[in-house]
Amino acid sequence: MGPIKILVVDDEMDMRIYYTTLLKSAGYQPIATRDGVEGYQLARELFPDAIVLDIMMPGDGGVKMYTALKRDPELDKTPVIMASAVSEKSFQHYLAMLAARIGQPIQAPSAYLEKPIEPEILLSTLSKILNVRSDST
Repeated sequence: MGPIKILVVDDEMDMRIYYTTLLKSAGYQPIATRDGVEGYQLARELFPDAIVLDIMMPGDGGVKMYTALKRDPELDKTPVIMASAVSEKSFQHYLAMLAARIGQPIQAPSAYLEKPIEPEILLSTLSKILNVRSDST
């Protein structure tokens, strides 16, 4: 088994650099991209062990990529950490409205972290969701 691959999807270059530097120093293999379309394509190609996904991005934002992941039978079990300046309560409300509109429930992400994310919080959350995932497979 090779290094643990973490896909980072964020439109802000400074955030991508922050995440990739942090993840690499913690022993992960980060792969970063700037939007949901590229993010989903990379997820389909690389099958990452986890995804750190920004919500607020131009064009196809993080929610669209997230719902595509959850509808994809090959990616729906991939842990996703949603990262945003939007409050978790607002995000949950949006997911509930979206689920009502499409007529099916949308699974909650593995974790939700509000920006700015402290390094130790991101790493401990990632460790926790990866351990949960490996225990259940």
